[in-house]
Amino acid sequence: MTPLVSIIIPCYNQGQYLQETLQSILDQTYSNWECLIINDGSIDNTDEIAQKWLQKDSRFSYYYQENRGVSSARNLGLRFLKGEFVQFLDSDDVLAIDKIEIAINELAKKSVKEYGIVISNFELFRENQKDVLPPYCNFEERYFDYESILFIWNELFTIPLHCGFFDVKFFEDFKFNESLNAYEDWVMWVLFFKNNKTECIFIDKPLALYRINPNSVTMTKNMLPDYIKAYVYLKQFLSVEEYNRLSLILIERFSKSTNLFKCKFEDLKKTNVYKLGLLLKKASIKSGFRKELRILFVKLNHLYEDKFNKRKT
Repeated sequence: MTPLVSIIIPCYNQGQYLQETLQSILDQTYSNWECLIINDGSIDNTDEIAQKWLQKDSRFSYYYQENRGVSSARNLGLRFLKGEFVQFLDSDDVLAIDKIEIAINELAKKSVKEYGIVISNFELFRENQKDVLPPYCNFEERYFDYESILFIWNELFTIPLHCGFFDVKFFEDFKFNESLNAYEDWVMWVLFFKNNKTECIFIDKPLALYRINPNSVTMTKNMLPDYIKAYVYLKQFLSVEEYNRLSLILIERFSKSTNLFKCKFEDLKKTNVYKLGLLLKKASIKSGFRKELRILFVKLNHLYEDKFNKRKT
């Protein structure tokens, strides 16, 4: 079993790390791959570095677009790939040299129709790959199902995208939501497990390395607006029961994990939407997301009123 594997690397102003990332592809023990470097409008030396790697190995290809975000860059890669399997990799992260080979070998032992996703464990690293830290969450195979990904994502675990290895069939009817700058991977995992009812293979080895990069998007921006946008976007795919349950989980999670809500759970029913809006304003939520936040908290207010009214009866 030696299918072509397409590796998609979106790049935006991470030229200082790109060589290390591409070297981890060139070093793969599995050789039948293509690597699509997608330059998402970088203004650093990304173009120069990519051109050098095109000369180094013909399996690398290069595409440029004006800056449209990581989701758009990944979608461009999906449009031009030729492989039977897909591996995503951010331009500041790296793969263990045998990640692709191990994934292919594990799939060869199974029915690809039933097992179209391989998930490996991961480690964190700083500037030096030898300076390794344990992952920020503990993977357990029981988490890799639809309900866990929908309801306890960000609570007990998340799955870095480059931990995954995918049959290309999953992307026939899926494209990353280009309005999301974060949590687009959460949406992807939710929809894959909801729509495909697939089994996944879990490899409990750190085959993906996640760089602790202080300049990355996840380290430099407030992620709450994107979380809310992803939540609102998912509504169209969820049942009423699922959406209501997710709404309750989100408000309880925010009340526990942030200083936005100092009132106890019992007092939330007394907190009106206006007060919630003031609290959110203090948390520096950008004005462009007021509509999404209003939708969320109006709904949550109604849900809590219903919940406490039922307790009284």
